[in-house]
Amino acid sequence: MPPVATAAKSAAESAAVTAPAAAAAAAAAAPATTLSTTALPTPDRAEYWHEAIAHTFIPLDVRLLEPAPSVGTITSHRLGALQVSLVQAGPQRVVRSGGLIARGGEDHVTLALQHRGTARLVQDGRQVLLRPGTFAVSDAGRPFSKELAEPFSFTAFHWPRAAVGVSDEELRELTATDFGAEGGTAALVAAHLGRLARAVGALDPQTAVRLAATALDLLAVLAQERRGRPPGAEPSEAALALLARIKDHILRRLGDPGLDPEQIAAAHHLSVRYLHKLFQCEGITVGRWIQRQRLAMCRRDLARPTARPVTVAAVAGRWGFVSASHFSRSFRAAYGVSPREWQAGARVAAEVHTVEARIPAPRRSDAGVTAVPA
Repeated sequence: MPPVATAAKSAAESAAVTAPAAAAAAAAAAPATTLSTTALPTPDRAEYWHEAIAHTFIPLDVRLLEPAPSVGTITSHRLGALQVSLVQAGPQRVVRSGGLIARGGEDHVTLALQHRGTARLVQDGRQVLLRPGTFAVSDAGRPFSKELAEPFSFTAFHWPRAAVGVSDEELRELTATDFGAEGGTAALVAAHLGRLARAVGALDPQTAVRLAATALDLLAVLAQERRGRPPGAEPSEAALALLARIKDHILRRLGDPGLDPEQIAAAHHLSVRYLHKLFQCEGITVGRWIQRQRLAMCRRDLARPTARPVTVAAVAGRWGFVSASHFSRSFRAAYGVSPREWQAGARVAAEVHTVEARIPAPRRSDAGVTAVPA
């Protein structure tokens, strides 16, 4: 780990190394992680800058393009699944090779929003020249290179691939492509990311996580548009896999009466809007799906034979229902009988089955005539 790793610096310290003044002020307004070569002798900066890049993002081969390395600083904030990092340094070239991919970080994606200087990104047979105000995406799972020929600053948005419900094909449509200068969704994404980069340090944690989730949602919409698939069309494999994980999360917490879309979305670093969108693929709301699973568990427990019958209220409370009357109404609407009627019917059926099991089965006589036991 780089030797200079501190909490957020004061506004004066940050201003000395920050290009966009607004971003520096935001970074100083809230706790952050800062990695910097400021205090290091010039000959030692290259080695530690290489370590700072790998520690913050993914393993990369970094080659500085100046005899005397300039000061390099990375100030990072964590917003749920999204890491937002302001990067400032002198000319350099970074390469992500197959060998480095094997060392880890291949399941991450980075979006770089350029503030100062230019950057040439090459990946998937394409190359793009980034200018201030534009952004591009790189996928850590495949080789790429990025050259910054002059002093620069940019904000990097770094997140796990699973946090955005896009397919591999959709992600490939985004890599090494210039976004932000045109209108439409790309301009909307650039504007949202720009505001998030400037205000990240001043936001309260809950608001910051929600804005980060919105940024990832916008990026998913952009990816779908580039593939020619309108939002709301058949969900991608990644979206279906995410939905499966969310359902598993819900099933393991059905007994929590506080389980709601906001809590579920926060646990998966999603916006509530995108969570609802995932369930819309199956023609159901999040709340309705939760209720169905809870009712099914209650129905099962009420039918179980026990030495001492459990009360309807106890079963309802066990599976997250806070109102016995609401549970009874929901149960009747789903199954056509009240919980008590269902429980009583299941008890009678169990007793009949027990009695039948005690009656010996008819046996066949040697003459082949069925003999009924006396």
